[in-house]
Amino acid sequence: MAVTRSKIAPENTTVAQLWERQVKDRGEHEFLVFEDAYSHEIRRFTYREFDALVNKCANALTARGIGEKSQVALYLDNCIEFVECALALAKMGAVSVPVDATSAPFELGRILGLCQAQTLITCTKNLGEVRSNVPDTVKDIIVVIEGGNEDEGAFPDLPRLHELTRHEANTFTSNPRVQPQDVCEILFTSGTTSAPKGVMITHTNFVFSGDFVNWELDMNPEDRYMTSMVATRVNYQLSALAPVLTLGATLIMLSHYRASCFWRQARLHRATLVQGMAMIVATMLRQPVDPEERDHQVREMHYFLPLSTRDKETFEERFGVPLLNNYGSTECLIGAITDFPHGERRWPSIGKVGPGYKIRIVDDEGSDLPEGEVGELVLHGVPGVSLMAGYWDNPEATAEVLDEDGWYYTRDYAYVEDGWVYFVDRRVDLIKRSGESVSSAEVEGVIEDLPGVREVAVIGVPDGVRGQAVKAFIVAEANAALDAEAVIDHCAGRLAAFKVPSFVEFVEELPRGSYGKVQKHILANS
Repeated sequence: MAVTRSKIAPENTTVAQLWERQVKDRGEHEFLVFEDAYSHEIRRFTYREFDALVNKCANALTARGIGEKSQVALYLDNCIEFVECALALAKMGAVSVPVDATSAPFELGRILGLCQAQTLITCTKNLGEVRSNVPDTVKDIIVVIEGGNEDEGAFPDLPRLHELTRHEANTFTSNPRVQPQDVCEILFTSGTTSAPKGVMITHTNFVFSGDFVNWELDMNPEDRYMTSMVATRVNYQLSALAPVLTLGATLIMLSHYRASCFWRQARLHRATLVQGMAMIVATMLRQPVDPEERDHQVREMHYFLPLSTRDKETFEERFGVPLLNNYGSTECLIGAITDFPHGERRWPSIGKVGPGYKIRIVDDEGSDLPEGEVGELVLHGVPGVSLMAGYWDNPEATAEVLDEDGWYYTRDYAYVEDGWVYFVDRRVDLIKRSGESVSSAEVEGVIEDLPGVREVAVIGVPDGVRGQAVKAFIVAEANAALDAEAVIDHCAGRLAAFKVPSFVEFVEELPRGSYGKVQKHILANS
């Protein structure tokens, strides 16, 4: 069946034009509040003050030969410099390639090998390993000393961003040749296969996303939107930064999430909107009750992933703030299916299809299913506007999920009743842990490289705090000296921390079906 809503028309503008409009119209309004979650140092910038940093950065990067359509990898934690570099690259007409700084250097190297980045802007974390994993195609490595503090002198031959920008002019003329349909960033996602895929995000995608979330959260220019989401990911990029920029509102950016101080930070910074996920809700509920915790200005928490009814009701009652549910992916930019800002919400539904999208529920042959029947959720949008432009340098993978008529096949399963969408399950090979996607095939590939492993299957198992935990079932070679600690240590050196198995079980054999495929549902129920 099809469900349709009216479409938001995206602005015909680039990210640079959007930014410059807000600098002009909202120059003295507070743009960014950044708090270090450990030192609690707070830095604040108006739109005009931050524009000066962006311009100095753009001049410095231009001087190093970065130009129109150049790809630049940003391997950074949540920091002021990440926002500075992303906006500078947008002004230059270059393409950002954000990479989560929790990714192992090996993973970074693989992503750099898949894109065309010749410049890497990196934090100091594991700098030696990072340098050794960078492919030869990367010609320039620039180091960010986060917060502007000097490091201990490691790798003095590598230029420091703050030194490069120090004497640059604080004005910059944006590249006039950049068009709204040009790619402004590539977001690599694990997806459901072992090979990362680069989701191409256009300038129009960015603006559409901002407009959509403005509608979804009923935002206004005086809103203060607080997030601790990883800045390199789509939740931050398109559901926090983009809607702040489309309105000229204020972004409150935390360096990390810490349950013990998160709600204090929301109250301190007078947040009116907060970005969250199931893990944040669960861990906040485990904190001691503060008699002042309902003394806040938050009118909505914008969250992702399903919650238990108990946690949802307990959170809303305890903190006095409603939770706005939504469903989406990097490929469809934002929460394309969502609770609406006004009117009825029908928990546990994930909401209704939002403006700019249509949906179908189909069977394995692609035929529409009647209302109430479970099938694959298929989203319709416009590539480069309300859907990704495609996967970078991977037309085959693009064609597998996005057809020529603009239907995106999510590989997730749902049903619809009276226009309300109910999420059923994710494709079995994709594990969701603390809001991050973990490809079981990727983890299996790493474990298979460990001597003594004959076969391996990885699944997600329930985790009351993080949604799912990673569990590996291993069939060892005869007489192999393997234990769980060796497997976990092996993975820790090759994968981001959230992908490393929490549990390892050795079995005599893996259950297989008639076609030889491992039956993971049997492992999940074992």
